[in-house]
Amino acid sequence: MTAQLIDGNALSHQLRSDVAARAAALKARGVTPGLAVVLVGDNPASQVYVRNKVKACADAGLHSVLEKHDAGLSEAALLARVDALNNDPTIHGILVQLPLPPHIDAQKVIEAISPAKDVDGFHIASAGALMTGMPGFWPCTPYGCMKMLDSIGYDLRGKHAVVIGRSNIVGKPMALMLLQKNATVTICHSGTKDLKALTLQADVVVAAVGKRNVLTADMVKPGAVVLDVGMNRNDEGKLCGDVDFAGVSAVASHITPVPGGVGPMTITMLLVNTLEAAERSAGLRL
Repeated sequence: MTAQLIDGNALSHQLRSDVAARAAALKARGVTPGLAVVLVGDNPASQVYVRNKVKACADAGLHSVLEKHDAGLSEAALLARVDALNNDPTIHGILVQLPLPPHIDAQKVIEAISPAKDVDGFHIASAGALMTGMPGFWPCTPYGCMKMLDSIGYDLRGKHAVVIGRSNIVGKPMALMLLQKNATVTICHSGTKDLKALTLQADVVVAAVGKRNVLTADMVKPGAVVLDVGMNRNDEGKLCGDVDFAGVSAVASHITPVPGGVGPMTITMLLVNTLEAAERSAGLRL
């Protein structure tokens, strides 16, 4: 068996076209969806992420504001900027790029963002909405994973999904989203005693721990769907995921590549969340 690729680049293109069309319809009503991206410090990876987010907004017809601050910015000053953006009617989504300098409490900053503008889906109100099935913003990476499963017409009802990783950004919300679709969900982590025994039972495996080859071919049930959220470097310095791609591709029915899989979907779902925030502000969505 050779697994079919779930192409994140192609799916992202489709979704971004839809975002652009909906953004144009909002503009016709006098509302331009707006995203504010706040970067503190000069972390090279963060600078790349932020640049890609701003470009994606422009390409989709969204208004974006990029605020760059010195690493010495005080926590109080950052909280003041967040408050100002909360009260700016032209801004529908606020993203404070993580990580923040060590003198700033990242959780305090996240909680300062209005839940109505929490397009990253990290606010405790967003987490509560996800857990209870209420309207809210889903974290972008697991949301993108769900869209990838939708794109292959995969019915999760009654399926066993194994999520490797329990972070607040991916693992935990991923498990809740799968649960909402009536999957039976197992969360595995560093304390799991026999990871292989659990992944061999899985119809769907989501690997999200940031560790190369955490999932190998002998750990995958034939025909399973494998989503690789990892972002690592191999011995040659090339980008790779958490999954042994070559080996697992010979066993799985579908697999996401790295790069070109889940990665493009993360920024795409940020655009979707920002658009939905603007639609809610215009009274077009609950």
